[in-house]
Amino acid sequence: MLKFVKGNLENIDGVAIYPMISLLIFFVFFLVLFWWVFTAKKTHIDEVSNLPLKDDTIITNKTVL
Repeated sequence: MLKFVKGNLENIDGVAIYPMISLLIFFVFFLVLFWWVFTAKKTHIDEVSNLPLKDDTIITNKTVL
């Protein structure tokens, strides 16, 4: 299966740039994510980490007719 894809891609001019672009996008994304993790405020991290445990449901008494 890979030989069919590779054979078709070898015929396209300038196709070698796409893996480099995707690697660059991947690298930049994780650098930005890494930077955000270390510069995020502790209060925000605590607030977001407790969201699954928070009970915000409002229970109302409704009569079903």
